[in-house]
Amino acid sequence: MQSSSLLRKARILAVGIAGALAVAGAQAATTMKIGLTTWIGYSPFYVADALDLYKKHGLKVTLQTFPDPAALPSAMSGGAVDGALMTYDQVIGAAGQGQVFKVVLPVDYSNGGDAVLAAKPIAKITDLKGKKVAYAPLSPSDFLISYALKANGMSVKDISPVNMTPEAIPAAMASGAVPVGVTYEPNVSQILTAGKDKIKVIYSSKEAPGLIADVLAFDDKKIAKNGKEIQAIVSVYLEALKFMKDKPAEAAKLIGKAVGVSEKEVGEQLSGVYNIPQAEMLKPYAKAKETTSYYTSGAIINEILVKSGQIKKPVDIATTLDDRFVKAIK
Repeated sequence: MQSSSLLRKARILAVGIAGALAVAGAQAATTMKIGLTTWIGYSPFYVADALDLYKKHGLKVTLQTFPDPAALPSAMSGGAVDGALMTYDQVIGAAGQGQVFKVVLPVDYSNGGDAVLAAKPIAKITDLKGKKVAYAPLSPSDFLISYALKANGMSVKDISPVNMTPEAIPAAMASGAVPVGVTYEPNVSQILTAGKDKIKVIYSSKEAPGLIADVLAFDDKKIAKNGKEIQAIVSVYLEALKFMKDKPAEAAKLIGKAVGVSEKEVGEQLSGVYNIPQAEMLKPYAKAKETTSYYTSGAIINEILVKSGQIKKPVDIATTLDDRFVKAIK
């Protein structure tokens, strides 16, 4: 009887210890929240989220979607999110406002996924003079239209801007409320499908590869505090990118569910972006003449943002970059 009692006590103790260890293990997991907008270029993050690839790193990453990309910098600086997937011009714009955001991972660059769409008879950028153009201020669309106008000897003063979120533009163009819209996928495909032959792309990011670059950014304090977790996120991103390459059909299902499009549309939209592979991840950080270099695209961004009054003076590009996490990848 005594040995049986001792055995029961031992079992109870073992169960208690196992339970305590399980609780401790759960408490040890660090939670990180990343802000983003719905964008096909972030597909590796959708895959990583669906497969929970962070778990083995003792990390829980939550993706928080914002309908307006302009809200991302303030959300990060205010602590609503730990980091954000945003365009590089947003990083520079935030730096111009005194916020210290650093690019820890080059994610992709738009290669046709961002576009200026117009209803007939508008056929080219110079035809936009005096026309209503819908886009979200302080967003990638704002930057694209500013660059397109500049490349054609024009400026925002030559058009009539209409403040509108990217998701609202398809309906506005379909109803004829605005003749021109600047947005990105999946909105671009939605507009072209609904407009059939009446609406077409008159300018896209394909005409300036690397100019609209998507990055993963954190502020300097978060980098100092959560360097280990950020390194894990970078590693998981590459795992997800490999999964997309090895199992495209399975990945398309996961991505389609995340962005609300069919598997076929996932493939079509992915053709409009270039997700940067590991072998090329240090190139954007290096000084080069191509717009795929942050120094070159950053100089153009600085010029446009200063002229538009969004920042007072050019930002030192080097202060916005942190390549240590990419360099640490094995």
